[in-house]
Amino acid sequence: MLKLALQGMRTRWVTFIGSFIALALGVGLIATTGLALAATFSAPDRGPERLVKAPVVVKTSGLVRADTPIGERTQTIPHPAPVPAAVTAKLAALGRTVEDRTFSVSGPGLGEDTVGHPWSVAALTPYTLTAGRAPSAPGEVVATGDALRPGTRVQAATARGSEQVTVVGTVASAGFENALFFTDAEAARISPDVDAVAVHAPAGRVEAAVGAGFDVLTGDERRRADPDPDRDEEALVSVNALLGTAAGVTGFVSVFVVASTFSFAVAQRRREFGLLRTAGATPAQVRRMVFTEAFVIGVLASAAGCWLGAAGAPRLAAWMADAGIAPSWFRIGEQTWPLHTAFWTGLFVALSGVVVSSWRAGRVGPTEALRESAIDSRAMPVSRWLIGGAVLATGLGLLSLALLDSPGDVLKRKTYITQPMLLIVGFALFAPVLVKPLTRLLTWLPARLPGATGMLARENASAGVRRTAAVAAPVIITVALAASLMGTTATISEAKADEAREQITAELVATAGGEGRALPEEFVRRAGAVPGVTVSAIRSTGVTVLEEGVALVKSEAKAVDPAAHAAVSHLPVVAGRLADLDDDSIVVNEEWLTTKVGDRVSVWLGDGRKADLRIAAVLSTGTGSNGVYLTERNAAGAPVDRVDLALPQDGADTAAAALGAAAKATGVQLLTGDRWVEVHYPRSSENTRLGLWMILGIALIYTGIALANTLMMATSDRVRDLASLRLTGATKGQVLRLVGVEALVVVAVGAVLGAVIAGVNLLAVWSALGLLDVWSDVVVPWGTVAAVIGASALLATVASVLPASFALRVRPVELAGMRE
Repeated sequence: MLKLALQGMRTRWVTFIGSFIALALGVGLIATTGLALAATFSAPDRGPERLVKAPVVVKTSGLVRADTPIGERTQTIPHPAPVPAAVTAKLAALGRTVEDRTFSVSGPGLGEDTVGHPWSVAALTPYTLTAGRAPSAPGEVVATGDALRPGTRVQAATARGSEQVTVVGTVASAGFENALFFTDAEAARISPDVDAVAVHAPAGRVEAAVGAGFDVLTGDERRRADPDPDRDEEALVSVNALLGTAAGVTGFVSVFVVASTFSFAVAQRRREFGLLRTAGATPAQVRRMVFTEAFVIGVLASAAGCWLGAAGAPRLAAWMADAGIAPSWFRIGEQTWPLHTAFWTGLFVALSGVVVSSWRAGRVGPTEALRESAIDSRAMPVSRWLIGGAVLATGLGLLSLALLDSPGDVLKRKTYITQPMLLIVGFALFAPVLVKPLTRLLTWLPARLPGATGMLARENASAGVRRTAAVAAPVIITVALAASLMGTTATISEAKADEAREQITAELVATAGGEGRALPEEFVRRAGAVPGVTVSAIRSTGVTVLEEGVALVKSEAKAVDPAAHAAVSHLPVVAGRLADLDDDSIVVNEEWLTTKVGDRVSVWLGDGRKADLRIAAVLSTGTGSNGVYLTERNAAGAPVDRVDLALPQDGADTAAAALGAAAKATGVQLLTGDRWVEVHYPRSSENTRLGLWMILGIALIYTGIALANTLMMATSDRVRDLASLRLTGATKGQVLRLVGVEALVVVAVGAVLGAVIAGVNLLAVWSALGLLDVWSDVVVPWGTVAAVIGASALLATVASVLPASFALRVRPVELAGMRE
């Protein structure tokens, strides 16, 4: 049987090479994304970076802890409380101490996320002077890096205001922060709170002195006092989500295309199987031969795919790091399990792809098989009807259930990325039934134009439904994924922007000009002194709640003055009143387990304090941006990051001018409400766009190759048909034109089916937004869809015409006599 299989592979080498290429590239994609995904499971081990020379570091605990039936649960808090003065005094009695402070600094010429520190802490860090001297007076600073040289004057904005400072020295950059070092007294004036204390004393005595509620850090644990100690893990969270999505999409695309290619390759050989049955081969022998061929190709192609994946994964990781999608240190590890997974997946898919076709090939009788080889008289067996119906019903059922039960889930990435896959499989399984009427519909007009090309293209595509369905499959998946992913993300982003426009009624919005930067308190004071202006200072913090007694869940929260914020916003309140918010209450949204006004909920505040608060109002869920609202008293340590400003009806221009002067003096960015929404709610962020294009790019390139591969297989199998056309009087140019038109018809069929799938998904997203009371237009990525269809059409035309052109170089009589 192996010998017969190898002889068949040598005879029909075009078909088998096509299957080999499809499987090898598919396994390569799975291996590449699998290796990259495995590299996100652990961050690099780092020791302390900043306070590396401090023997012991004390800071307040940055975790909340809760005992649950399944063990202790912990959650980080955004704004740990400062070290109290009484504790710093106790520590000073044990030995020499250095008080550490960290505060935000912004201004022209300063790097992003620049922070300030007292100079005395520099002795405990990797920093050493490379030029100039230490700061010794107010207004003098030492800068990291070489962007600022000694003698440079810069405008530095902090929470206390904006003032000019002079760089008197520089230190070499350590790579983990951009910093300005002030004198100790100046740093204490800007940021009175002590974030951490370095102690030169035995750790045991320090622990006994501070008691519970504090972290006493030594050794590698001192990293917990570094700026953003979890940044490596946090950076990998988004990379993990992106690569997880990429692995899911590329895995699905690979399996789908490979299974379709192998199934089509077997279906092409009905005449051969009929001859074998006529010669006395039993159905079991035919099936064993097909499985042997698939096994040989599966092993070889999967091995080649693993080699491609091992070579491609480091290049993918390097590109992601260069593009800023992944951290600069992101590298592929030494894990080998993704290669094993890819290999066995490829082999399994290769064998699965021939199951139904081989069973059908072995079951029919010899004369029936020979007759069936001429025309596709029965496009789909009963099993395919049942499986296709089940998959399509499951996809539509899950979508409907999500819309009725939890519309917000439809807007989550996992849902809107996985949902199209079920519909793609369902529609693809029904493709042999759908392509014939769709082909006749799309070619109704071309078939009536002068000449026989349109009519022949229509009849050929309609008659060879298996070939048309197999070639259309890559186009279906390409158009459906491109339109669904890009359209869904753009629609959700547009809905978020519309929701923000609806909620913000302030004429002006002030920010520090960068994500996460603290806005100077001086601006808030100056704005409050402008007659007639309503000022709502918004502080971003977070709260943690124990859900169902087993999970600590952290939610974003905003701290506001209720009366002022009600005057500059229109929040989607569904129960209660925002004006009822006070220091003993909280505003939640409908996603919370407890949403009855007047009920009390226990939460941990942003500084770790536990509070029992009454629900004053409930907001609708919306797109997920409607978080929790607290008063400023319950947001200790949270800086102001945004100020909404309402101008008076009389004297609005004067008030706006005064606010503009205050913003300029304090280094604050002042925008109109509409402009702020445009800046902060783009249709998608740069990283999101790059990530989506990475996912789509991998999938589209592969499906494009698969499309060309399948078409070359299909065209090479039609040499006798082409020869018959030549013998009836058609010129070579007419035959090639017919082949090209047929390819375009098939692409059009696939594009329509893919567009239907994308339309169902976008309709579901629009419906989910409507059920969440967010009515926004559906954003259709026409440019992306047009580019995908155009590229598919070009590939299909070339992949059809090129092999046909080579085949027609042989005399028609010789082509007609060629055996298959």
